[in-house]
Amino acid sequence: MIIGIASDHRGVDAKKKVMEHLSNYEVINYGTDSYDSVDYPDYAFKIGNDVKDGKIDLGILICNTGIGMSIACNKVKKVRCAKVDSVDDARLARLHNNANVIALSCNNADLINIVDTFINTSFSNEKRHLKRINKIDNYD
Repeated sequence: MIIGIASDHRGVDAKKKVMEHLSNYEVINYGTDSYDSVDYPDYAFKIGNDVKDGKIDLGILICNTGIGMSIACNKVKKVRCAKVDSVDDARLARLHNNANVIALSCNNADLINIVDTFINTSFSNEKRHLKRINKIDNYD
């Protein structure tokens, strides 16, 4: 499994912590690694496009709240980015929505458990969820 991770300037330290934790996986760092102000959509689009193109299996985005990153990333076709605040959110994002990217707040104290849950939960493949995901995927 290949995991892409990106942050804006506010999420650099949290991203480093997550990357250290994920040392058993192939992790691609999409930046930024600087505390200088950057535009978070640039990083969300990089992750989103590589998920869409199959270059990475899952994406993790980290900024101050996760909100802007999730909005930007969801502009990319075939991406289902969930703004996640809890372990339960991460589990349900994968189980019901087959989320392939999560957006997190750098201030979340449960960051590692959330990431682990996201990575280790599989999509349920239930018909009701597939039907709903297909509606989203086919909407223009």
